[in-house]
Amino acid sequence: MRKNYLNVCLLFLLIVPLAQAQNRPYEGEYKLNTWSITLAPGLTQFYGDLRQYSSPFKLGREELITGGLGLSLNKQISHLFGAYVNATVGQLSGSKNEVYNAYFRTPLFIQGTLNGTVNLKSLLLGTRKLRRWKADLHAGAGMMWFYTDVYSLADGRLIRYSNDRLDYSSRTAGRWEGSGTTFTRELVIPVGFNLHYELTPRFDLGLDYTYNHVNTEKLDMTVGSDIPGYNDNSSNIFLFRKGESPLDKWGFMSVTLTYKLGRNAAKAERDGTYDAARGTYHLRWTDPADLVKPPYNPTLSDADSIAKANMPDPVDPRLYTDTDKDGVADLFDKQPDTPEGSVVSGGGVAMNLDSLVSSLMRSKLKSECDTLLSNIEFDTDKAIIRPASQEALRQVAELLNVRPNCRIILIGHADARASDNYNQQLSKRRVEAAKRFLVRAGLTDPSRVTLEYYGELRPITGNRTSAGLQSNRRVEIRIEPMNDLRSRYPAGFRPKGRR
Repeated sequence: MRKNYLNVCLLFLLIVPLAQAQNRPYEGEYKLNTWSITLAPGLTQFYGDLRQYSSPFKLGREELITGGLGLSLNKQISHLFGAYVNATVGQLSGSKNEVYNAYFRTPLFIQGTLNGTVNLKSLLLGTRKLRRWKADLHAGAGMMWFYTDVYSLADGRLIRYSNDRLDYSSRTAGRWEGSGTTFTRELVIPVGFNLHYELTPRFDLGLDYTYNHVNTEKLDMTVGSDIPGYNDNSSNIFLFRKGESPLDKWGFMSVTLTYKLGRNAAKAERDGTYDAARGTYHLRWTDPADLVKPPYNPTLSDADSIAKANMPDPVDPRLYTDTDKDGVADLFDKQPDTPEGSVVSGGGVAMNLDSLVSSLMRSKLKSECDTLLSNIEFDTDKAIIRPASQEALRQVAELLNVRPNCRIILIGHADARASDNYNQQLSKRRVEAAKRFLVRAGLTDPSRVTLEYYGELRPITGNRTSAGLQSNRRVEIRIEPMNDLRSRYPAGFRPKGRR
């Protein structure tokens, strides 16, 4: 029989790690309640020598319907594995005519156990099936305190009792060295199965059956001997010797009512959806992995809707177009049809560079400096100043020498027929070539030359035609007063490639 106990314990120890291995850890935003209390009233049934074999349906002094009441404090460790402390009080009774001609009463027993549970429903069927149901296998170990009286079926006289008031208690079950007490103490191993249904976020209703293995054959004060007179001799019962019967057992069939502790109790909807705003779910019924929101994978239609919803207001297209290619956007160009290659003012008005430079050089107002814009173009993949542009750069150098309040910004660009990085470096080489030419042309203060380069990022026309490619291979020349530097850019802003 001890082998049976060991096999049951070993089976349970194997099931618990399996349940733990199946349970996925949860690292989410939701907290879960884990504590509960269970009340379990029910019927008890004794299994031993004085079991109700002779008259199982007869009720009288020989046969009694006995019951018990259990109370448990439960802790759900994970969705699949839990533990609880149980206390049960109750009665046991039984009788038998053959051999024994006796019946027994256990008017009161008290049992306390520590148990573990495995959620078989979720383990075997998963969490998404039978969401309102829960089936558990449980087992544990503890102690049972009891006392027993045995009576004759013939005349009802008391034959023997478990704990003698004359200090026989130390020998009653052969296990306890105490004396002077009514109760005998023995090891008990309960195993069982229960089925629960989730009624509300707070209450569960269920059925439980527990089979209790008691480590004595003397719960009914018999030892299974068929030797004449043996079972009538109470002194033999008090001995430490082992009897011929197997160890006693008793069953407990109960209705369970569980109250789930915790704040803001909630339960999942019938379709299995969870909403944190409804309250806190209980780990007893909720797999934490089910609370993790699935990743959102938008469809092409969803992505298009999101893009349209977040699209900024349309910008005036004239801000990005330069019809006459004079370096001034059409939105600000006061003269949007100037001839190609014209030198224009900051407002896009065509100007004669030669006459303007001559007038500025003749002027006695040394602080005078108008904003001028012009472009010089380059051959494909070249950073060499064309002869047609050299004279314009010489005049610019001469103008800067006589007008110390003027500055020049060289802005380099490229077409789109190479990589971004290559075009960036090519536009940089072009503005550096223009600056070197100005210095060789006699510019006395090179510090008034600012370089900016953007590669292919700022085309003034498309790159699909030869004319468009040529227009985009350019260096913009911007002459402006020294104090215009702050007005062109916000505080702390530095254009890409500017130095």
